[in-house]
Amino acid sequence: MILFLSALVRLLRPHQWAKNLLVFVAVLTAHRYGDAGAWIAAAWMFAAFCLAASAIYVINDAADVVADRAHPDKSKRPFASGALSPKLAWSIAPLLLSGAAWVGSMLPVAALSILGVYVALSLVYTFAIKRLLWLDVLVLAALYVLRVAAGAIAIAVALSPWLFAFALFLFVSLATLKRYGELAMHAGRVLDGRAYQAADAPIVLAVGAASALTAVLVFALYVQSEDVRRLYTHPELLWLVAPVLLYWLARLWTLAGRGLVRADPILFALRDGGSYLSGLALLGVFWCAL
Repeated sequence: MILFLSALVRLLRPHQWAKNLLVFVAVLTAHRYGDAGAWIAAAWMFAAFCLAASAIYVINDAADVVADRAHPDKSKRPFASGALSPKLAWSIAPLLLSGAAWVGSMLPVAALSILGVYVALSLVYTFAIKRLLWLDVLVLAALYVLRVAAGAIAIAVALSPWLFAFALFLFVSLATLKRYGELAMHAGRVLDGRAYQAADAPIVLAVGAASALTAVLVFALYVQSEDVRRLYTHPELLWLVAPVLLYWLARLWTLAGRGLVRADPILFALRDGGSYLSGLALLGVFWCAL
């Protein structure tokens, strides 16, 4: 029983839930720190996304079980290793999706709708788009942006165009970094189940780096906007955010080029000392600018 429960937990991939913390971004950017209702609504949205994400992972592992068995790392997944039967996916996934829908029903209809879009887009990605050149990157970025948008809708605030543009370019860069890191790890070989080849590495690097720089540029333009002056007492201090972002993104891309980013970049950042230092520096700047 213990082995079964352990395998079940690994199947749900709770470590991936950290990415769903993006639903809290709107609470912070809207300066709703002391609004308990906003935090509760965002927490419901977080729970719904965690259940939905786990359902997608279960379906993905069942669909890719044959390919995963031939992969040195993915062969350790519960379905691929034989710890669990892939048939369980068709009972576990509906339960998780039903739970996500129930939790989402506590929120505005629009929030539940965006959760539905996330699930639908994730399924299309799993069965088709992840094998298509560049569309996979754009959809991965869209799934991150949807989390940010869902958080805004859950607390009934408008998603700032500045936040949308910044998040879009940032997550395009991070999604591209994931592919670049995979190419580096596999010593330039063609990626299994992907549309990327060794010769694509330079253009993947170029697009990812350009997206990172564009995200920083969007933030720099935001610092000069009227929106900043309404929200911050010392908006000029926010210029310090740009070099910190540049450092963090450049560091991630350098490590990816060395084949050291072996997981999703966001999950890698959660275990990376340099990322924590960058995060603390950013928090300090925003705190001083308030």
